[in-house]
Parts: sequence; structure tokens; C-alpha cells
Amino acid sequence: MGDVSKNFSRFEFACKDLCSFDVVDIELVTLLQILRDSFNRKVTIKSGCRCLTHNNRVGGSKQSQHLFGKAADIVMENIWPVTVYDYLDKRYPVSYGIGLYHTHVHIDIRRRKTRWGI
Repeated sequence: MGDVSKNFSRFEFACKDLCSFDVVDIELVTLLQILRDSFNRKVTIKSGCRCLTHNNRVGGSKQSQHLFGKAADIVMENIWPVTVYDYLDKRYPVSYGIGLYHTHVHIDIRRRKTRWGI
């Protein structure tokens, strides 16, 4: 059980620097809950909120949506990242930032459509 949605807790989105930054946008949480419900599979947040120090350490963009609690790098239990990417791209064809990586998918709630990948 989560404290920000049925299956997600604020702790899952917290910055890995243990700096206490854990603000997450409800639109992102809602999008991830829809994804989890659609596949009926666990969604693991590999990276959610990032403070500036952590973002710099991992080589994140200076305008990274992670800095604002508006992005998550995710993996899904027993689902290939490309399958998750394709689902998100089809479901949200004109909005959001969606990136495909070998090990995970990035999703952010920016207003304009942006896509990238391997």
C-alpha cells in the first residue's frame, strides 16, 4: 500500500542522496499508477526526485525534470523496457518526455512531446 497512490509511496520517489527531497507531482504518480494497473505488474522507481548535487553526480541534465519531482526512471516486473516505452508512446502520443534505455524507461510530465532512446 502506498501513501501517494494505491501502490506508490513517497519514499520510493525520494532522492537517493538521502537529503530528504521527496516532493513528487501527483500527475506523475497518477500516470505511473495507470501504467501499473494496465500491466498488473510492479513498477520500481529507480530514480525519482533528485537534488542538484545528486543530479550533477549522475550526469543529469541541468533542466532535468527529476529536479522538480516530475520524472521517474522505472522498470517493470517481467516487462521489457521497450514494451513499456511503446505503451507509453501510444497512450500519450502528444505529450510527456519518454526515454528508452537498455535497463529502464524514463517518463516525465513535461507538456511537450519529447522522445529519445537507444
